[in-house]
Amino acid sequence: MAGSPKKQEVLALSVNNQNLTVRLTEHARARRLSLRVDPISGCVVLVKPKRASKKAAIAFAEDKAHWIADRLAEMVLPVPFADGTEVPILGEQHTIQHCPEARRGVWRENNYLNVSGATDHLSRRIHDWFKDEARRFITPIAHSYAEKLDRTVTNISIKDTRSRWGSCSLGGRLSFSWRLIMTPTAVTKYVIAHEVSHLCELNHSERFWNTVDQLIDDRRAQTQWLKEHGGDLHRYGLNEWKNNPNGLQSPSYALHGIQSTPQSGARQEPSDPVS
Repeated sequence: MAGSPKKQEVLALSVNNQNLTVRLTEHARARRLSLRVDPISGCVVLVKPKRASKKAAIAFAEDKAHWIADRLAEMVLPVPFADGTEVPILGEQHTIQHCPEARRGVWRENNYLNVSGATDHLSRRIHDWFKDEARRFITPIAHSYAEKLDRTVTNISIKDTRSRWGSCSLGGRLSFSWRLIMTPTAVTKYVIAHEVSHLCELNHSERFWNTVDQLIDDRRAQTQWLKEHGGDLHRYGLNEWKNNPNGLQSPSYALHGIQSTPQSGARQEPSDPVS
């Protein structure tokens, strides 16, 4: 929805005998009541225009109870970073192995991701390791691609973005999701090539795609992988999910929210995950 939220309020509603956390948001430019499910937190987001009453908004959410229940059931479960959890690294599964007596930090060995130190610090240490590993892997490739295009990368930032795997801003500044280090190498390289190509073309014109094709092969296969599997990666490292502790695993709703309106109840189509 365009425009900045004017006011937000957290509500606790009971829908079909299930307690739900609903975030009520008033948007000045909203034209109708709408619902979506936040794919990361499992929180139901209820958007209302300024003219609509809170009572009407709640009634709308209650009327859409079956729709909400269906969306929550279709969403994926979080996968916390914990001993014994399997996590992908460059497309290959690794098992987290807690080694409390070791003094080596975090290291990979024989398809294990070993973590030393106290249990309370395990999740944070793995998060930090993934971010550092993503930076270590992405940085030299980005500079190499930029050199081939006679361009300069001035800064690379590693973040945990939900809706974009990467971005490029004026001045040669690139940003990437650390979760890219979970994807197969070819997919990570595609996203890097995509963003570096924006140093030449800040658009998605034919010239832009020709530039991407100068850097990598078979970009369509990598785009398809992201569409089919990318959203599922946002489950990792989450320790709780507010509304759906028993949900079914279905990656199709894992990255982009699903929206319903009184007029259509239609699914909101996801945008291109690489900007």
